[in-house]
Amino acid sequence: MSWTEERVELLKKLWSDGLSASQIAAELGGITRNAVIGKVHRLGLSGRAKSASAAPRARKARSPSHMLRMARASIRGNTALAHAYEFEAEAAPGLIENIIPIGQRRTILELTEQTCRWPIGDPGTSEFFFCGGNTVSGLPYCAYHSRIAYQAAADRRRDRRQPR
Repeated sequence: MSWTEERVELLKKLWSDGLSASQIAAELGGITRNAVIGKVHRLGLSGRAKSASAAPRARKARSPSHMLRMARASIRGNTALAHAYEFEAEAAPGLIENIIPIGQRRTILELTEQTCRWPIGDPGTSEFFFCGGNTVSGLPYCAYHSRIAYQAAADRRRDRRQPR
C-alpha cells in the first residue's frame, strides 16, 4: 500500500478530528495502526482535537476500607546464625551495661579473628574503639555482643511492641 495524496489528506482530516490511529487504519483500510503512527510523525502532525472518549472520566468514590493495610511480619538483621548458637542463661543471667576495660579496647588495625569486632562510640571521634573481647567460636562478637546482635525473631517483635 502506498500513501497517495487523497489518502494523506484523509489521514490529516481524521487525525485532526481526533480519531485514534487504530480507527484511522480501519477507515483507510489495508494499513496498520503503526503505519498510521509512522506517517503522522513523518508529516509532523500534532495538536489533535480531543475525542469524546478522551475526555477525563469522573473517578469512582472509594470506600475507606482500601486504606486499611495489613501489617506484615518483617525480619530484620542477620538471622542466619541466630538459631545456630544458643546462649545459656547460666553464662550470663542478664544483659547489664558492658564496661570495656581500657586494655581490652582495640582499634581497627588491632582486630583479629579472636577479638570482638563490636564498635563502641561514634566513628568520627577519637574515643571510638572496638570491644576486643574474646569471640564466641564462629562469630565476630563476644558472648555479650552476640546476644545483642543475634536475637530470636519473637524477642525482637516483643521488644519492638513495648515502646508503643
